[in-house]
Amino acid sequence: MEELRVPALQSTALKGRCATRHFLVTVKEAVLTFIPFTRLCPTGRELLYVKEAVEQMHTAGDGPFSRRCQALLERELVNAKVLLTSSGTHALDLAALLLDLQPGDEVLLPSFTFPSTANAFVLRGARPIFVDICPDTLNLDHSLLEARITPQTRVIVPMHYAGVGCEMDCILDLAHRYSLSVIEDNAHGLFGRYRGKPLGTLGTLSALSFHETKNYTCGEGGALVINNPAYIERAEILREKGTNRTRFFRGELDKYSWVDIGSSYLLSDILAAFLCAQLEARQRIQASRQKIWQRYYTKLLPWAVAHGVGLPKPPTHCDQSFHMFYLLLPSLESRRALMAHLKYHDILSAFHYVPLHLSAMGRKFGAKPGDCPVAESASDRLLRLPFYNELDQGKQDRVISAVQEFIVSPPSCR
Repeated sequence: MEELRVPALQSTALKGRCATRHFLVTVKEAVLTFIPFTRLCPTGRELLYVKEAVEQMHTAGDGPFSRRCQALLERELVNAKVLLTSSGTHALDLAALLLDLQPGDEVLLPSFTFPSTANAFVLRGARPIFVDICPDTLNLDHSLLEARITPQTRVIVPMHYAGVGCEMDCILDLAHRYSLSVIEDNAHGLFGRYRGKPLGTLGTLSALSFHETKNYTCGEGGALVINNPAYIERAEILREKGTNRTRFFRGELDKYSWVDIGSSYLLSDILAAFLCAQLEARQRIQASRQKIWQRYYTKLLPWAVAHGVGLPKPPTHCDQSFHMFYLLLPSLESRRALMAHLKYHDILSAFHYVPLHLSAMGRKFGAKPGDCPVAESASDRLLRLPFYNELDQGKQDRVISAVQEFIVSPPSCR
């Protein structure tokens, strides 16, 4: 952001007023020229639907808009049952509860993911086993899984990084051979596909996120996707504080009561109303994000090749969700320098996860540096560029130009 300078004025009386006016104009110009990393992008009907939800006097969970969202998602995620939750984290929590994980059980998951992916299972007493990622997609490295399976292994949790599908054929085959469950962490990948099948419909269960950073948002929200009908009834109970209240509201019982463990995982219908407007505009949103992603890739590819910078490499059999666009710089130093360079040009970029096996919690489970070298390297070098539904071509061209003028220095020798 430019320095806010007040020109010298002869009149002291006028100086204060002019300085204030100059300050406000300069700040306004800076705000208009600043490019955030992400931002909320309403589609036009969000507030109308929120108003309608309030007027219907049903603002708690499982109201009319919740049902509309769930029905829409179930149409898109063929043969799946969808239950909205208050967050993607809570969807994972429900999945862990449904599988009745016990202390001592082991769960295989990528180290390069958000802590919620591990917390859901740690809360049940299970032990996370951190697995490295593939250098091309940054997804869970399926080739390393079998060596990590023990008699205590219960679950594999592939996380579809950046909305690009993990190698699910290999993962599902391994799970079948060892009688393991698969829970897809699909926080990034709604409406992405793997070999023509929707992400989130391949495992036993999956979790979606509607956090403000996701393609479709209501601020905070999520959904549990159930691909095995045997889990539906208990999922409804766990989600409704351990009661059979859902069946009562469907008229299947004359009263409801406490029948199992559970908690309050429902999404407010006010938030579901906001989400409904987003989901209804899914084709427009996906088309916009695809255009932004493709423009980044096409314009930055020559610069990346010339400077030894990696770009995303979605396999041809994966239709990605266009969740983000990232660069893999040659070193931590060059990543820091490029972030500073972009910030100087009023462009905000971001790195991503600290590998879980390097975290304080990860080390409590016996993990140590060097366990997942690809994840460690990617974490140091990855930089995410501004990416949101309404990133217009002018602003994106500013980002691209700023990146193209950056000279990547070779890694320092130590």
